[in-house]
Amino acid sequence: MQFTYVNPTQIFFGKGQISSIKQAIADANNVLVIYGGGSIKRNGVYDQVVEALEGTSWFEFSGVEPNPTKETLDKAVKVVKEQNIDLILAVGGGSVIDGSKYVAAAAKIDGDGWNILTGAHKVTEAVPLGAILTLPATGSESNMGAVITKAETQDKLAFMSPLIQPKFAVLDPDVMKTLPEKQLLNGIVDAWVHVCEQYLTYDHNAMVQDGYAETLLRTLKSLGDSFNDRDSDEWRANLMWAANQALNGLIGSGVPHDWATHMIGHEFTALWGVDHARSLAIVQPSLLRNQIESKKAKLEQMGKNVFGLEQGDDLAMRTIEAIESFYHSLDVDTHFNGYEGTKSEAVDAVVGQLESHGMTNLGEKQAISLDRSRQILMQAIA
Repeated sequence: MQFTYVNPTQIFFGKGQISSIKQAIADANNVLVIYGGGSIKRNGVYDQVVEALEGTSWFEFSGVEPNPTKETLDKAVKVVKEQNIDLILAVGGGSVIDGSKYVAAAAKIDGDGWNILTGAHKVTEAVPLGAILTLPATGSESNMGAVITKAETQDKLAFMSPLIQPKFAVLDPDVMKTLPEKQLLNGIVDAWVHVCEQYLTYDHNAMVQDGYAETLLRTLKSLGDSFNDRDSDEWRANLMWAANQALNGLIGSGVPHDWATHMIGHEFTALWGVDHARSLAIVQPSLLRNQIESKKAKLEQMGKNVFGLEQGDDLAMRTIEAIESFYHSLDVDTHFNGYEGTKSEAVDAVVGQLESHGMTNLGEKQAISLDRSRQILMQAIA
């Protein structure tokens, strides 16, 4: 293990913590509040934000989509520049926070913000950012990554920079009370796959990272199994914290990462608008079956330590089946049939997108070629 780990995001966790942002924004002159479709005005979060911003000059920008688009976000970039915004406050789930990260970085360049996503521009400056999380899933509130869609070309790409990591984040489980059932299920699946992408690779003897990853997986499994009891403070708090810890950099420090499920899943979202978490559930079981030999040791470890399965020659396959059964227990599909045309055309569309985005060698060993991706898609697409 060799790594440098720092997480500078200040976390305000618990009921009523939105009021805590008063101290975090004390030095800001002009704040831009960015949010999505307006649910925060129905669940009381907006009113709490307004109260916390009392005495501060602030503006608002709404309409960020569930998969944030460059086209919408560029309008917010214009506001930041025109109003001399010196702090962005993202109020929402991962999409709003990811979108706000793009705005924070794009507002500091003269050219097209999409150049950040293509790698043509390296982020060297960003508007400071804070977050109020309303939907636990992505961990975006305390990490330095963001995923943005360019609707015009159906491209969905990611970028990372420590400069876009939120300075502070409010995690109040109370705001989850009005979330639709589907969004809570998506949160469980999203966090689950985040852990798997950093855990289901190969043996590396990082005992702390593995042990914590397994704790998070068992926690998420328990939350899924007790989904009928979701209307409790404890259930909500544990999901919100587990989703945060799944992708705050800790369990991924000094260990190999996969992320192939995400790269392939992104194309389902870009092409057909599939919910991010559900795209992951579609891809992952087929990918694990395709890569079972190289991932066998970690799959067996997961089978024993997360699912409590007995040792046996087929343990790795039984672990994949257990993952798939877990998704099914949450009423989340593991095959996709929401395309038009033929299955072959759907597979070709995804492979074509992967190739155009340079995703030609994926996985922790770069072993998932386009041919392998095609094999995976032939299994994942119904």
